[in-house]
Amino acid sequence: MGQTMCVCSRASITIDNKKYYFVQKLDEGGFSFVDLVEGVKDGHFYALKRILCHDREGRQEAQTEVEMHQMFNHPNVLSLVAHSFVDHGGKTEAWLLLPYMRKGSLWSVLEKLRDKGSSMPEKLILQIFRGICSGLKAIHDKGYAHRDIKPTNVLLDEDDRPVLMDFGSMNRARIEVKGSREAMTIQDWAAQRCTISYRAPELFNVESHCIIDERTDIWSLGCVLYCMMMLEGPYDLIFQKGDSVALAVQNPVSIPPSCRYSEGLQMLLSSIMVSNPQERPNINWVLDQVQDLQSRSPNTQTNMV
Repeated sequence: MGQTMCVCSRASITIDNKKYYFVQKLDEGGFSFVDLVEGVKDGHFYALKRILCHDREGRQEAQTEVEMHQMFNHPNVLSLVAHSFVDHGGKTEAWLLLPYMRKGSLWSVLEKLRDKGSSMPEKLILQIFRGICSGLKAIHDKGYAHRDIKPTNVLLDEDDRPVLMDFGSMNRARIEVKGSREAMTIQDWAAQRCTISYRAPELFNVESHCIIDERTDIWSLGCVLYCMMMLEGPYDLIFQKGDSVALAVQNPVSIPPSCRYSEGLQMLLSSIMVSNPQERPNINWVLDQVQDLQSRSPNTQTNMV
């Protein structure tokens, strides 16, 4: 971070009267692009997320994402450095300037381990998972739910500190469903916004009269823990094969017999991934269990495979 780069003839942007030079593309999604930019004055690197707002509703969604960022000041929740709405040929772009983390996402780290035939030490799993839980607790304590917790939405800094990102799906934690029409609206929204292989069971077939709450995140959290242990999500293969994820999530999660992690970690995973949301724990309970596992086995390691 902060190293000097040649800025000869490079495209630049200005946000909040500060100038940034474009360095390279980082990522691209359906309606958003992420570029690496460098601050001209401070020489630091940042991630610039550009959201294409095709209509008034799109602009409002981008504004809500900005407000979600501004609501939190927590080491495990991605901060917003600056933002701006820019008009281009009659269309609006939302520019969100975010901290850049060179290590990338948790998913990219897990992919590298898988490619090397390695695994993540249990001590590191607990450290990262505790940070994810802490960030999620901050969100839940404000009365919101993330709704799209997954390894690609967790960034890691150089010290393996996890930071939750991408608040485009975040909304109020408690949603009261009154009638089949509302149920179908939420189900359709979840199909668009909540990644299928990390989506909670109650979002696949939303009941006509029920309450959806922040425990949708707890299910996704369990999928992330499974992914850290097995280097792939519990339903990734089912989705890739074209089989029904909606059907698979109704059954208890299956931990492979080859799993080398401690019984305590496996029990924690099974306790989180409960299909019935009413029987699923809240984030405070999960955090307590993680801290307990860390205190009972501070030097727990799993041999690299």
